[in-house]
Amino acid sequence: MTAKQPLVGFRIGVTAARKAAEQCALLQRRGAEVEWAPVLSVEPHKIDEVGLREATERVLAEPVDVFVATTGIGIRSWFAAAEEWGLVEQLLAALDRSEILARGPKSVGALRRAGLRELWAPESECFDDVLAHLRGRDLTGRRIVVQEHGQSLSNVAHALRRQGARVDVVTVYRVESVEDPTPTFRLVDLIAERKLDAVTFTAAPAVAALMDLAGAVGRRDEVIAAFQADVVAACVGPVTSAAFEMWGVPTIHPDRSRTAAMVKLLETELPSRRSGVAFDVAGHVLLLHGDQVLLDGLPVHLSPSPRAVLAALAVNPGHVVSRRELLACLPTGTAASEHAVEMAVARLRSALGTRVIQTVVKRGYRLAAP
Repeated sequence: MTAKQPLVGFRIGVTAARKAAEQCALLQRRGAEVEWAPVLSVEPHKIDEVGLREATERVLAEPVDVFVATTGIGIRSWFAAAEEWGLVEQLLAALDRSEILARGPKSVGALRRAGLRELWAPESECFDDVLAHLRGRDLTGRRIVVQEHGQSLSNVAHALRRQGARVDVVTVYRVESVEDPTPTFRLVDLIAERKLDAVTFTAAPAVAALMDLAGAVGRRDEVIAAFQADVVAACVGPVTSAAFEMWGVPTIHPDRSRTAAMVKLLETELPSRRSGVAFDVAGHVLLLHGDQVLLDGLPVHLSPSPRAVLAALAVNPGHVVSRRELLACLPTGTAASEHAVEMAVARLRSALGTRVIQTVVKRGYRLAAP
């Protein structure tokens, strides 16, 4: 690894569809091996022009009290379509008379380019904070127009209606899944088997799409476990990171929601994890980093089952782990019997030496500790 190529030796998955080549190039120039598997359509923003025009005409039918802008591309696409229909001046005038709330800098930028000015935007860039801003107010009789961000905001509309608001949701576009999911299924396998150091996400819908595909092949739990332990979920910003919260997956994201900033963050995050965890066991130095195992500085090749057992024992060296607990750690597809654990331990001892793994009679196994 060099200063100019800080990601040499790291394997990174990229889920982006739009501007994917740019992101892959940024990573490759820094020495990373890239696995690209778009989880959304390369042209994900499908606009229903008939439905959008009907929604636009509804917006223009009566005054708007509050307008909520959620995405830059949504705002730009809506205004461009309105211009083609000869309605853009009316639309801008209607929105200009309203209280404008913007989710983040991209929607702020799109609004300002159109000559509109937001009254408020959260520092977090999170849509939940926009809702919190509205939640404490009396919205009785207020007309609120919400621009959707690619996924349905029907629940948001229902919540605002409970506060007495009249809500119109404008669907500018819908995010579509990738047509050929084959590369994504491969990505799921690489994550589940912990063969990647990190995976990048530039849109919240990409998180949902990946988890749906992982569930379809029965590997969602493995994917979640991998993200919780060995594979870094790198997100472009807090909105994308928030999509992982329901899965209990820790994420990293830069202060500025930009792809280059996310790549820069990986430059420091991944090397800091490369040192791995070292143990003094039975007179040897055992180093673990993801699926890499070094014994006294020499690489040791382990198949998935022995590696899973070693990882479980290494969580607390010297602590006894029962056969039943170790059985639960074995990869999917492994025979569900304690004999499978015994075989994995035997292979571990063959690779690391008989003294590294200790048997505690009638209780289980432990990693020898000084």
